Amino acid sequence: MPKTYEPIATTTLGSAQATVTFSSIPGTYTDLILVIDGTVAADGSFRLYFNTDTASNYSWTQLYGSGASAASNRGSNDTRISVGRGGTSQSNSIIQVQNYANTTTNKTVIGRGNNSGAIVNANVGLWRSTAAISQIVISNESGNLQTGSVLTLYGIKAA
Repeated sequence: MPKTYEPIATTTLGSAQATVTFSSIPGTYTDLILVIDGTVAADGSFRLYFNTDTASNYSWTQLYGSGASAASNRGSNDTRISVGRGGTSQSNSIIQVQNYANTTTNKTVIGRGNNSGAIVNANVGLWRSTAAISQIVISNESGNLQTGSVLTLYGIKAA
C-alpha cells in the first residue's frame, strides 16, 4: 500500500461469521479503505452499516457483469449499503468511505469487487447522516464470511 495508507485493524476469520465489526475507528484520517479478501457461503454483495444505525438511511447503486451479460440494481431507503462482491470462489473487494470523520456532510462510499468464478462489480452508496463514523459492520447478503477470510481497514493520511 502507498505510504498514505495506514493499517488500522485486520481480522482473519478463524471460523465462519455472519458479521465482522470494526469499532473505535479514530477520526484522524481523511478517508477509510476496507479490503475484503476471501470467500463467503454463497455469492452475494457485502453489506455495510455504520455506527449502530440500522434505520432506512442508506441508498446504493451497483453495476455488475460476468463477461456474458451486464446488469444493475439499486436500493433506496435501505437499512445498509450493498457494496463489493463476495463469492464461494476466491474474491476481493476494495471499498472507500469518503470523509468519514466529517460532521457536516452525509457519507459517500465507492467500491469495486470481483468474484473470480462469476462477476465483477462497481458500486456507490450513501449514508444519510452527518455523524462521524466510528464503527463499520460488514456482512454478506447470501451467507457467512468463511474461515480464512481477511478484512483489513486502512486510514488515508492527510496529504
